[in-house]
Amino acid sequence: MAAALLANVLYSTGFVLEKRALAALPEVSVRRPARLLGLVLRSPLWIGGSLALASGFAAQLAVYRTLPIAAAQGIFVSGLVLLVLLSARLLGEETTGREKYALGAILLALLMVVLSLNEDSDRVSQGAPYPLILLVCVPSLAAGVWLYNAAERRTRHRHRAPTTGVEYGVAVGLLYGVSSLAIKGVSSRLTSSGPGGAVLDLLRSPYPYLLLFTGAFGLVMSQAALQRCRASLIVPVCTTVTSLFTAVLGTLSFGEALPHDPLRLALRLAGTALAVSVLLSMPKHDTVRQTPVTAKELTPP
Repeated sequence: MAAALLANVLYSTGFVLEKRALAALPEVSVRRPARLLGLVLRSPLWIGGSLALASGFAAQLAVYRTLPIAAAQGIFVSGLVLLVLLSARLLGEETTGREKYALGAILLALLMVVLSLNEDSDRVSQGAPYPLILLVCVPSLAAGVWLYNAAERRTRHRHRAPTTGVEYGVAVGLLYGVSSLAIKGVSSRLTSSGPGGAVLDLLRSPYPYLLLFTGAFGLVMSQAALQRCRASLIVPVCTTVTSLFTAVLGTLSFGEALPHDPLRLALRLAGTALAVSVLLSMPKHDTVRQTPVTAKELTPP
C-alpha cells in the first residue's frame, strides 16, 4: 500500500513537471522524434519529471509483487485527485463542470473495483503463458498507434476545434496498459535464486522487449500529446484506460480469477462498465481557455 501511494505521488509530480517543461519548448511532433528528444533532454525540468516517473516505475514493481493486479490499479487511479490539484495549482489549468463530474464518476467506478477485492481470497499470480500475453499485447499496441495517428490527422485540419485530448489519452493508455502488463511480468520473473538466473529468465520472456517498444513509442507519443492538451484531462483518461486494460486483461492473462461472490463480481463488472461509459461520453473538443503559468512566472526570485 505504501509503495502504491508513493507511486501515485511520483507519477503525478512527474507528469506535471514534464507538462511545465513542454510549455516552454517549441512545438514537438511524433513525426520528428529525434528533434523531440533533443529538445526535452536539454530541459532540466523535463529531466526531473522523467526521473520522478522512473521512480514511480520502481515503486510499481514492488506493488505488483504483493498485490493482485485489479487491487493495484484501483489504488493507482486514486492518484488522479492529486494530479488534478497539481495541474490547477502549478499549470493554471481549468476543469469544466462536466469534466469534474466525469472525473468523479471515474473515481467512483474504480472505488467499486477496489471494494470488489478480498485480501483473503484474491491471490497474486506469478506468471502467464507467453503466447497469451502476446495475443493480448500485440493487437493492443497496433490499436494504440493507429488511434494516435487518426487523432493526429484530424488535429491537423485547419478549422477543427481544439481537441480535449481524449483520443490521445486512450491511444497512449493502450500502450501504457501493455507496459503495465510487462511490468507485472518482469516482477514475476525476478524470483530466481540468483541475479544471473533472474536476468537470463527475463531475457527469454517477451516482457523486456514489450517494455522497450512501449517505452520508446510511449515517450514520443505522450510528450507530443501532453504539450497540446491539458494534463488535467489527458492524464486521467490515459490512466483510466491503462488501469482498466491492466485490471481486466491482466487479471485474465495472469489467471487471477474474478470474484466468486455475486456482490463482489457485480461491483467489479459495474465499476468497469461505468468507467468505460464515462470515457465514451467525454467531450472531444476543448472549450476551456487556459491561462497557463509560464516557466518565468514559476521561477523563484
